[in-house]
Amino acid sequence: MNYLFRGKWSPYLAGALAGLLAVASVVVTTKVLSKPMYLGASTSFVRAAGLIEQKVAKKHVKNNKYFQSKKVKVDWQMMFVAGILAGALFSSLAGRSFKLELVPEIWRERFGKSPVKRAVGAFFGGVILLFGVRMAGGCPSGHGLSGMMQLSVSGVVAMVAFMVGGIVTAKIFYRRSW
Repeated sequence: MNYLFRGKWSPYLAGALAGLLAVASVVVTTKVLSKPMYLGASTSFVRAAGLIEQKVAKKHVKNNKYFQSKKVKVDWQMMFVAGILAGALFSSLAGRSFKLELVPEIWRERFGKSPVKRAVGAFFGGVILLFGVRMAGGCPSGHGLSGMMQLSVSGVVAMVAFMVGGIVTAKIFYRRSW
């Protein structure tokens, strides 16, 4: 039990637990829903946007081709995303690493200490990220965990692209040497 409250976990243990969660999600959803459901997160964000948009423009959501194929609803995947957020908060509190930080140190070193500049950068970065995720047909958790779990070529290619893109972007953005 003491292991839960350490500051850092072994990446090997965390990876093994994530793999077990991926397998369990397929086994449980196959038994309960009669079809396998794989880990992923990006569709949940689109559905959450649809839930909000329904309050403003219900007819638009009803006539939207995407929302006709991906129903706007709170499902197990959305609860998975909420669990990721709750688990990260619990973990940081339990490991005593939680700190409220408007401008992270790495950002402050490169771009200054303005929380507004950080918020604008985070917002546009998130928009670009979600656009790319939707173009790729899924997020790193979907392609990386679920796709690679199935040994799919698209999962491996997407994961390599995510990693290379992230590394190159970080190197350019933060002007770090290779």
